[in-house]
Amino acid sequence: MQSSGLRHARGIRMSEKRRAFFTFGFLFSIILVFSFADLVQGDRVFSETENKVLASKPKLTWEALSGGSYGEDYETYLTDQFVGRDKWITINTWVDIALQRKEIKGVYLAEDGYLIEQHLPEKYSAAREAEKLALLEGLVRRWDAMVMLAPTADNILTDKLPDFAPCYDERGLLEQAEALVGAENYVDVFTALKSHAGEEIYYRTDHHWTSLGAWYAYQAWAEAKGEAQDLYDRNSMEAVTQDFLGTLHSKVNLDMEGEAIYYFPQTAGQVMAVTYDLKDTRDTCYEESYLDTKNKYGFFLDDNHAFIEIETTCRNGKTLFVIKDSYANCLIPLLTAHYERIYVMDLRYFNGRLFQFMEKYEPETGMDVLVLYNCIHFLEEFAYLQ
Repeated sequence: MQSSGLRHARGIRMSEKRRAFFTFGFLFSIILVFSFADLVQGDRVFSETENKVLASKPKLTWEALSGGSYGEDYETYLTDQFVGRDKWITINTWVDIALQRKEIKGVYLAEDGYLIEQHLPEKYSAAREAEKLALLEGLVRRWDAMVMLAPTADNILTDKLPDFAPCYDERGLLEQAEALVGAENYVDVFTALKSHAGEEIYYRTDHHWTSLGAWYAYQAWAEAKGEAQDLYDRNSMEAVTQDFLGTLHSKVNLDMEGEAIYYFPQTAGQVMAVTYDLKDTRDTCYEESYLDTKNKYGFFLDDNHAFIEIETTCRNGKTLFVIKDSYANCLIPLLTAHYERIYVMDLRYFNGRLFQFMEKYEPETGMDVLVLYNCIHFLEEFAYLQ
């Protein structure tokens, strides 16, 4: 006769097996349901919420399979095309909030409803700084370029960051840049923005500065260049939308109120010809169709292009060549009152020799050159072939 202890132990093991079987069946059912839903839904090309092109199903070849790239590409494809992806991002964010985490997917949940992009100090080494600064020095030496490196929100809105939040200190980079190119070629954007940190100079849901932040940087540029500083009144700004939710919101996908995007209407009233990528010409620096999409910041300069040519009615014979990231998109319209021609280059989409290309557009009277990046994009993206 079996002891009651043995029967009890067997009962426990059977119970554990039933639970394991039930758990396996439950998970398998979920996978089956979502797999079927994925098949019914079909692949999406673009995520409006995340403002990015989603991965398509990779082609199965022997080279991709043996080299290991097929597995990686297929994992990316499944992640991007997973049904209910946007809702899962929201659920994951709420779980992180419940666990009292202050950083989610590289985004700080900061004070006053701000989402601030995280930049860890260890990502930006002294060697990387030296490499980018050497390129900058070469550009300034050849073209006598002005340099505007804009600090990101984590370096200006420091009082809004969570306690003890790690942050790459951009002041060291900016001090090196100023010493390298000289005060006459350097625009101190850090001081201009830090003195107005209490104002809405960065978006709450996006990594860009606002039109007000860009206007303060423009004022610093005008002072450094000896240009008129009273062409635009900050009080004349008008909102083109009130429901902007930017790239940082896409990472956490929380239920948040949208915010306004402003512009200076004087810049829209000017007669000009704006040509994108040598083929598409329009009569404005703004593209209103983006205001009906998630990517509302694309309103400025029709989002991002490799090369833009702007012809204005400012008949002073002056030419400007801007080498930039997307921070420049809402500032460049302010510069159209100062130049007859403005050329705009985004190096992310350009594969040729930069100096050779610039020489083709330089008039006999010479041209001004402006380098305008935020500090992080400068360290991550600034690169060119001479």
